[in-house]
Amino acid sequence: MRSMKAPKRPSPRANSGRRGASPVRAPRRQQFGKRETFNDGALARFIRETRERLTPSRPMLYISTSLFVLTVLVGLFVGGYVGRMIAGIDDGLNTIAADAGFGIASVHLAGNRHTPPASILAALGFEPGQSIFGADIRAARARLLQLDWVAKADVSRRYPDSISVSIVEKKPYALWQAADGLHVIERSSKPISFARAQDYPHLPLFVGGAPQGGADLVQAIAQHRAVNARVKAMQRISGRRWNLLLDDGVVVKLPEEGWRKQIDA
Repeated sequence: MRSMKAPKRPSPRANSGRRGASPVRAPRRQQFGKRETFNDGALARFIRETRERLTPSRPMLYISTSLFVLTVLVGLFVGGYVGRMIAGIDDGLNTIAADAGFGIASVHLAGNRHTPPASILAALGFEPGQSIFGADIRAARARLLQLDWVAKADVSRRYPDSISVSIVEKKPYALWQAADGLHVIERSSKPISFARAQDYPHLPLFVGGAPQGGADLVQAIAQHRAVNARVKAMQRISGRRWNLLLDDGVVVKLPEEGWRKQIDA
């Protein structure tokens, strides 16, 4: 469809001689195409439909959709799919690191006297050639602390390919003759389960109740060589005071308070 041009308007001079004639008006320009308002246009319809879709006119549909998506995500995590995917990525990175010279080639041990190296390596749980970046240092330390003789443990990486392990073992401090047998105990009075009492005949001997606080008594007696040489055992009475059992069968009953002065006398 093409637009139409209006005819030329006649010159006023041409009609000046014709009196009484009606003036000639130019015809109206015909409108091109169909006129539409903004509210009826395609753009307006698009905006209106978009708003209708975004308007929560059906809340139950949106709630149901959200719950469905959440259920799917939870199922992926619980089923281990996401974990296996991440683990696969980690395995790939660890393999690259190991191939680049960052694989575990040696483990350096220090401080272990009673703990066998094989037990330490088993507790660490590291494999030869494993990426040093993938080694779980914190978990390895926690496993070391479960070993019988280990009191403290430190595990660290020594780049590019070594693991360093430093151990502080429990120290036998005394023997305790309890109702269920003879035990080796630490300074804190905690038993060392796998220590054999016959291996430590020189240690001070406690008998009777649990010897909490016995370290102070041992230290006080050790300052007096003559007294220390005669004391064969220390007996806890009612969890409140001590008796000293001497080599000749004499029992020295220490008071609940001020017992240091009696030893020093």
